[in-house]
Amino acid sequence: MIALIAHDRKKPLLADWIAANEDALRPHRCVATRTTGGVLAKRCPALDLHLVESGPLGGDQQIGALIVEGRIDLLVFFTDPLSPHPHDVDVKALTRLATVHDVPMACNPSTADLIVASPGFATLGVT
Repeated sequence: MIALIAHDRKKPLLADWIAANEDALRPHRCVATRTTGGVLAKRCPALDLHLVESGPLGGDQQIGALIVEGRIDLLVFFTDPLSPHPHDVDVKALTRLATVHDVPMACNPSTADLIVASPGFATLGVT
C-alpha cells in the first residue's frame, strides 16, 4: 500500500504529481489522510484510495500504525518545511517510523519520480 500525504501548501503539488503518475499508481492500493485524500480523489477519481483522519486529528498516527504493521510499502509525504505545523510531533513520529521500518519515503516530486521509475516500483503494494 502507498501512503499519500501533503502539508496544506503542498497539496496542489502532490495532486499534480499524482495526476502525472496516475497510470503507474492505478494498480496500487493507496491510503491518504482525509484532507489530502479529498484533493487527490477530486483530481484522480480512478485511484484506489482509502482515507484515514486528517493529519492533525490523528491521520499521521494512523498511517504510522500501518507502517508498524508492515502494511505500507511507500510513503509519499510532500512536506512544507517553511510553514509551522501544530502537529509537528506527529509528523516527526511518522517520518521516524518510516525510517525505523525501512519504508521508502519521498518528501518531494524529484524523489517520488525516482521511486516510480525504479524497477521494483511495480511490485509495491499491488492489489
